[in-house]
Amino acid sequence: MRASSRWVLAGLAALSASQAQATELPRTVQQGSLVRLCCYLGASASLQGKPLAVSANGHIVFGVGRDEVGPLTLVVSIPGQATLRQSVLVEARAWPTERVDGVPPKTVNPPPEIAQRIAEEQARVTRARQRNDAREDFIATFRWPVRGRVSGHFGSQRIYNGQAGSAHSGLDIAAGSGTPIHAPAAGVVGFADPDLYLTGGTVLLDHGQGVSSVFLHLSKIEVKTGQRIEQGQVIGAVGATGRASGPHLHWGLNWFTTRLDPASVLPSD
Repeated sequence: MRASSRWVLAGLAALSASQAQATELPRTVQQGSLVRLCCYLGASASLQGKPLAVSANGHIVFGVGRDEVGPLTLVVSIPGQATLRQSVLVEARAWPTERVDGVPPKTVNPPPEIAQRIAEEQARVTRARQRNDAREDFIATFRWPVRGRVSGHFGSQRIYNGQAGSAHSGLDIAAGSGTPIHAPAAGVVGFADPDLYLTGGTVLLDHGQGVSSVFLHLSKIEVKTGQRIEQGQVIGAVGATGRASGPHLHWGLNWFTTRLDPASVLPSD
């Protein structure tokens, strides 16, 4: 079952309180989904007691992790009106098992010195995911970064060379080496490195308010850290660098450190 992105109307941010429609908060969300709300200007919000950023145009966003069970307490306070409190149920998804054979053995069982390198590299990517810009690039309808056969699904239990690994953290799209990769939404490059041990050529594109995309196994990187990227702009090329059995793009989606299903922000067609 595919995760669904949630666009919930909580008033109309562009209108005055007297013009806006009745506020609605989600009653259910799916595991692995990105939830986007449009609220009144000047509203404040929290999830599980922790503040949520509200953009200048009234947009709120949060992610629901793969293993979240809920319920989640969502609170939205609108100036001059009552505070809205919603207990949000989390809809469970079934996670398949996927076997991946032919990956380099040292990427499955790395020696201690390589394990240390991997830990340091992943810490750099994690730091880039902490960015919390007020930009609203995440409100766009996302596009496929590359077209091809979906060879790996978010959330699946991975078996690498017959050995159990962690749950898959993104969407794999098989495509020929060198195929251009396009930004699925606008953003700012928060991280770019051509040679990480597990993920090879890696680019992280920040979409604002903690939402980011990461692109792995690239054979070529066309962007630099700090660069503003528009939707559809080429950011690199498909490759098989790092832990990969063949050329493909791994596209990951995050809300800060919460891993999400990129399929949740794609149109249904």
